[in-house]
Amino acid sequence: MAETVSTNQFKNGMHVELDGQVWRIVEFQHVKPGKGGAFVRTKLKSLDSGSVVDRTFRAGEKMPRIRTETKSVQYLYDAGEEVVFMDTGSYEQISLPHTDLEDQLPFMQPSSEVMLLLVNGRPSAVDLPASVELAVVETEPGVKGDTVSNVTKPATLETGAVVQVPLFVNVGDRIKVDTREARYISRA
Repeated sequence: MAETVSTNQFKNGMHVELDGQVWRIVEFQHVKPGKGGAFVRTKLKSLDSGSVVDRTFRAGEKMPRIRTETKSVQYLYDAGEEVVFMDTGSYEQISLPHTDLEDQLPFMQPSSEVMLLLVNGRPSAVDLPASVELAVVETEPGVKGDTVSNVTKPATLETGAVVQVPLFVNVGDRIKVDTREARYISRA
């Protein structure tokens, strides 16, 4: 018997089975209106078709949970249609569709280690570290005396990602970036 999970136990990235398909929870929100029962609003992504749908469940509703495992892989290169990784244990190459990784690619450097999510033994997605250190390759120069707090400017990083940074960050600085929210954390 498969393990069941209640809507109260939802987490981003969890995999569940609905209508005979495997879905990944992209995001969810518990809603408790003043009148009526509580419910959970979710955004789910199908592993088979890649489509994203919005679904609403009653609070406490149960469904089968799909077990996932992780494997350490090294990011090799982006081949256009697909992104190629190498299993660090067996040196086997694994490919994932480029469209599935568009949000994470700007924070991956070639030869960096990431965790590959396997659903029923099939590669599904990658899990990045919470933060990465990247060098700033392009930004407007900081002006001496610019000390107003909470003022930011765009900066292009070595991987092509663009994040908002404080005025004192200059080209060549290494900064720490939150990969989940694509935001500046601190200087590295």
